[in-house]
Amino acid sequence: MVSEFKEFAVKGNAVDMAVGIVVGAAFGSVVSSFVADIIMPPVGLLIGGVDFTALALTLKEAAGEEAAVTLNYGNFIQTVVDFLIVAWAIFLAVKSVNKLRGSDAKDEG
Repeated sequence: MVSEFKEFAVKGNAVDMAVGIVVGAAFGSVVSSFVADIIMPPVGLLIGGVDFTALALTLKEAAGEEAAVTLNYGNFIQTVVDFLIVAWAIFLAVKSVNKLRGSDAKDEG
């Protein structure tokens, strides 16, 4: 089993996948910061200063030491917006890489 694992771990595909995951995570962090710190403030300003993360529906009011029960749909909206922008950025990055690969292939042939 150890030799099988060693063979799997040093295969090019596994290493490429690991590098892709690490780079993807770092890219995701950069894009998430871009969305939260650059994109969302002007969007919030354009729609009247709404902070999506503050939007919630109170299902049960707080009583004494018991916290309120809320449905935090604003966090969900923010996460969906973040996802769409990250997905769009990744789409553009992949499209650009594919375009560069295509132009390299044409130059060689």
